[in-house]
Amino acid sequence: MADHIREIQGPAGPLEALVEKPAGDPRAAVVFAHPLPIRGGTMHTKVVFQGTKALARIGCAVLRFNFRGVGRSAGEWDEGRGELDDYRAAVDFMASQYPGIEVWAAGFSFGSYVALTVGAEDDRICALIGIAPPVNRYDFAAVKRSTRPKFIIHGEGDELIPIKAVREFYAQLADPKELVEIDRANHLFEGQVSEVGDALEDLLADFSCRTQ
Repeated sequence: MADHIREIQGPAGPLEALVEKPAGDPRAAVVFAHPLPIRGGTMHTKVVFQGTKALARIGCAVLRFNFRGVGRSAGEWDEGRGELDDYRAAVDFMASQYPGIEVWAAGFSFGSYVALTVGAEDDRICALIGIAPPVNRYDFAAVKRSTRPKFIIHGEGDELIPIKAVREFYAQLADPKELVEIDRANHLFEGQVSEVGDALEDLLADFSCRTQ
């Protein structure tokens, strides 16, 4: 399992990306989105890095990439609109690279808003994975309407997105769904990032969209 550096074509120009491959044939292709670019989020953010590794350990091929204007990705911050398009381009890439297997959408913080929104609207995507979703800051209406399997991981002590708001959001989601709360964890899961990886493995090790 090693990162393979890729450049994928985005709507504003090339996007810097890394693909983590599993030990054997992949059972799912995942696109993993990073936190808010204007607050320092990148594809190297610890939760994204560890989440990618965890998904690869359970047999997924995982693409993480820098949104426009981050790292070596072309373009500039577009207040979420263009970032949704960047994510769609990343899904196009993974769907073409791994035809015939399940495609899952994953993201952390702002990235979970992007991933879950695109994932709820793109018929190629069959599972939605949101870590610390900013449900009090963005419109998650498409996610609330979606009947695709949804997996939410949140820190009990999140200082930016209160756990109460996430519980209320989760209650509005259609089944199937699962919520994991990580005790005491703050928004960045500082000192507890490995617990995010563990939660992903526990939730998804035996999961398949076809069995839902």
